[in-house]
Amino acid sequence: MSIKNNRLTTAEYEENFTDIHPPFETPDAALVEANRCLFCYDPPCMKSCPTSINVPKFIKQIATENLKGSAHTIFSSNIMGAGCSKVCPVEKLCEGACVYNLMHETPIHIAKLQRYSTEKAMDNNWQLFERKPSTGKRVAIIGAGPAGLSCAHTLSREGIDVTIYEKESKGGGLMTYGIAAYKVTPEFCEDEVNYITSIGGIDIKYNQELGKNVTVEELKRNYDAVYLAFGVGLARQLDIAGEHLEGVEDAIKFIYELRNNDYSKIAVGDKVAVIGMGMTAIDAATQAKRLGASDVTLVYRRTQDEMPCTEHELNIAKLDGCKIIWLAAPKEIKGDNGKVSQLVCDVMKLGDPDESGRRSPVVSGETFTLEVDMVIKAAGQMPFETLVKNNSFENNKGKVAVTDKALTNQEGVFAGGDCVNGGREVVDAVQAGKDGAAAIVKYLFGQDYILDCELKPTFNN
Repeated sequence: MSIKNNRLTTAEYEENFTDIHPPFETPDAALVEANRCLFCYDPPCMKSCPTSINVPKFIKQIATENLKGSAHTIFSSNIMGAGCSKVCPVEKLCEGACVYNLMHETPIHIAKLQRYSTEKAMDNNWQLFERKPSTGKRVAIIGAGPAGLSCAHTLSREGIDVTIYEKESKGGGLMTYGIAAYKVTPEFCEDEVNYITSIGGIDIKYNQELGKNVTVEELKRNYDAVYLAFGVGLARQLDIAGEHLEGVEDAIKFIYELRNNDYSKIAVGDKVAVIGMGMTAIDAATQAKRLGASDVTLVYRRTQDEMPCTEHELNIAKLDGCKIIWLAAPKEIKGDNGKVSQLVCDVMKLGDPDESGRRSPVVSGETFTLEVDMVIKAAGQMPFETLVKNNSFENNKGKVAVTDKALTNQEGVFAGGDCVNGGREVVDAVQAGKDGAAAIVKYLFGQDYILDCELKPTFNN
């Protein structure tokens, strides 16, 4: 067993990392699917979307071949509607709520239709919003991820000038650096960032990290308001013996490296164990398999009923040949000559429910051992607690504490997204950005100022 790169041919890498959710092949295919929609009066699909996209409306616009109108409807609610159409767990959101499920029929392919019109808009650079005249107000945003970009676009539409400070060399946050490459490519993420900023009034300063290159106090002096959207990203440690052996990787780092390099350059083991069962764990496991690992096993301390990932995501891992061991928790990692050779696991049983409502895993006293040469830790992410405390923000278990969705304990400073909620879906971060923008506009212009989130389009829809 060994950890090495360049396991596959160029053609095999290309096949393994091709689009897992391909678009409609022809306009007619999109029209046929759009015309399946029942255009419900009180649509459950719209209610299940965190950004409240008017799903029946945008599908009706596709059915009537009004693609600009359809894209405008989507982007009015979710400026990252194109990216979300690729990465959203729609099976538990809009498509999961589709009334066709009650009829035991295939739900409308909402995400695929959403992708159809939004990608047309991006490909053709349709400018669907007209920015209001400049108000002279300036807002600084920390983080060019979904929450930061959503907040920036909403503010820019209102005539507010925005500067985003981003610690990485590219924008997009989790979309660019933390999601499986077969779901969304870095190239698409870059195109989406460019499309969002093309409205004008948004300047992104890259390689600028909070606490190193810029401070909250400095931003408070130089801007009329500040919005924190720096996310989460610290991998939760296992706190077991052998965790620092060669061959033990954080899932976040593993996916980050994969997103930033040619697939052939990413080293992977023959036999890989992935600890966890969230979306990041699934992404790490499936990508390890697609990089050429012969054996990938997901180890989870609870049962399938308690897993944080969706059944759809689990099925992707199963179809890729990944194995799953339920009711198992890592106890020790053993090695030879400083390199991983075995993963010792406790056999678990379920006890009483914990704070999350899920039954707590309890050690049974039995153990088993897996022969492995690589262990990928995906047991969750921790907030940037030190960063939050060093800047004197009230915190909730290390996350930025807010009231009224976006208000921090500091005058003129707002926050949203993963740095507040600890890590949810991309679409939740987009909505948090909208909420933050609404709070900032209210702060800058007064109680009676109404945020116009549905600007008049620059075309006839």
